[in-house]
This record gives sequence, C-alpha cells and structure tokens, in this order.
Amino acid sequence: MDRAKQREIASKGGKAAHQKGTAHEWTSEEARDAGRKGGIASHRRRREQMGNPGAEDETRSPGSSEPSRVMDDHEDRFSDEG
Repeated sequence: MDRAKQREIASKGGKAAHQKGTAHEWTSEEARDAGRKGGIASHRRRREQMGNPGAEDETRSPGSSEPSRVMDDHEDRFSDEG
C-alpha cells in the first residue's frame, strides 16, 4: 500500500475515534516523555552512524536534576569554544 493511501485510512480512523470519544489525547507529561525518548534514540542512531556504536547514553529518570550525557555531547559539539 502506498503512503498516501495509508495516510488517508489512518486519518479516517483518527477522525472516527475523536467523534466516538475514544481517541487518545496526550498529556503534557506524556508528550514531554515521548520527546525525550525520541531525542535519546535520535542521538544514539546518529552516534552509531558516525562510527561510535559503543557509546551509550545515560538517560535521566523523570524528575532527576542530573543532565543526560546526550546533552553533554550536544553541548560539546555546538559550543562556541570549539
């Protein structure tokens, strides 16, 4: 099935779920957590593509004040001092 047809079917399903009242709506906490997980996965994939598959991200648990190693890596690559 091509992407356009799949998207059309999914759109109809989403609209029907909203009309029925059974559609999932993200809370801000769920959205924040999903975005964090996506960022970690994205950085991990990029690191693996760059030839450093042994490096592991140290994720932070919800509510932790300790920064993750993902952000440290980002700051190292994009700081003005580099």
